[in-house]
Amino acid sequence: MNISTLNTLLKEYEKKKFKAELNFEKAKDSFYNSHPDLLELNDKLNSTALEISKAILAGDSALEKKLKVDFEKLKNKKDKILNTIDIPIEVKEPIYECPICKDTGYITLDNKKTVLCNCIKQKIFDIDFNKSNIGNLEKENFDTFDLNLYSNNVDVKKYNAKISPRQNILNIKDIAIKFVENFDNPDEKNLLFLGNTGLGKTFLSNCIAKEILSNKRTVLYQTSPIMLDNIIDYRFGKSDLKEVYDNIINVDLLIIDDLGAESLNSFKVTELFNIINARLLSANNNVRKTIISTNLNMNNLFETYGERIFSRLASYYNICRFFGDDIRLLKLKK
Repeated sequence: MNISTLNTLLKEYEKKKFKAELNFEKAKDSFYNSHPDLLELNDKLNSTALEISKAILAGDSALEKKLKVDFEKLKNKKDKILNTIDIPIEVKEPIYECPICKDTGYITLDNKKTVLCNCIKQKIFDIDFNKSNIGNLEKENFDTFDLNLYSNNVDVKKYNAKISPRQNILNIKDIAIKFVENFDNPDEKNLLFLGNTGLGKTFLSNCIAKEILSNKRTVLYQTSPIMLDNIIDYRFGKSDLKEVYDNIINVDLLIIDDLGAESLNSFKVTELFNIINARLLSANNNVRKTIISTNLNMNNLFETYGERIFSRLASYYNICRFFGDDIRLLKLKK
């Protein structure tokens, strides 16, 4: 992990947390000032709670009992008033950007171990690894999915399919939505996107990434050439990239783009198999999903990567073949 990146983010989180809690206090003050009866009751509750503490320390059980009765009466009176008022959410509790870690960047697990929250892990991924690769999610998501970019004509000779490109992409979109909805189900298969450039493979990957991120899960984008080069460098001691490798294995959703574009050798084939296989094995305890995008067809994949990788892809991935006309060229003509 880049310690400098983490420290910078933690400072930002500290500011966010302070701002959320300051806004909460301001909202409470404004609310109670507009309801003087509640403000008075709140003051009485606070002073009574203080008197109870003093009675406990003094060992005066009779006074303690009386004060607790008074406290409950005041509390019930306050609750009755609150039940008749529409209380804004910002008055009930601070509104943190991340309600899971409350903008601290850390969470405590059941075993009392403190770990980084997914929200800050994702920010580190975006800064150190994803960069601009999945940075256009506001424009590339299911809401902006345009079916009109795909032909509605059936052309078996041209597309080698008995359905139109539009019907095909609708089918693939349904598979993608099911993938998101069943992301935590270990039986839900990974996704393999096949097809030429300009047919929407990256766009659909981004659509899925946005949904997974909105569910507070982590997403790591890697192009196959860069990913495999980095791992080989790490294996041969040319760089300290153990954390990159660990993230590739353990991230909730790994997107491997441009499989087949790398300069291949036996070491890279082995590492690719290790990644695919390790993520399948880890899914037994912690659900991990993978999307692989390639311009190769299934025959090419078998010839290029061999039986071990091909069998994993054929058995544990939903294979989605994209076909149609180059969307990028269509957009240029408009």
